[in-house]
Order: sequence, then C-alpha cells, then structure tokens
Amino acid sequence: MTNNSSLVKGIDYIINEEGNLVFTAHYLLKRGHCCQSGCLNCPYNYSDRIDPNVPAEFNDAWESFPESEEDDDDND
Repeated sequence: MTNNSSLVKGIDYIINEEGNLVFTAHYLLKRGHCCQSGCLNCPYNYSDRIDPNVPAEFNDAWESFPESEEDDDDND
C-alpha cells in the first residue's frame, strides 16, 4: 500500500521568497474544503473577503451576534 499523503513541491506547495511553504490552489482544491484562513492561493475566494493577517476565528466574530437595539436601557 502506498502513502498518498506526501506533498509534491511545485504541485502541492511552493516555497516563497521569505522561505515559507505556501499551498497551491491545486492542493487546496484536492483537500476539498476551505479552512477560512485566508490562504494566499485560496480557490474558494475566501482570501478576498478577509485580512489574511487575522486568524480565521476572529474575522467574523461580530457577525455571529445579533444586532442590538439601540438604547435598550432607556425603555424602563
């Protein structure tokens, strides 16, 4: 049985000028889902909607809360 989990340089990832491993769109599609981390080569277009310097769990934090009514305390 062969191990199909190994990454292939130039197909699944590249090493950028800063020396970081960057996944390719090919690999991200092969993975099958968007991690919502703002990947540089995101084939799901998620990186266009967020700041990639902010962790994914913080990007939509306020969207999960319902909008509050203004001056709720003034209605006593």
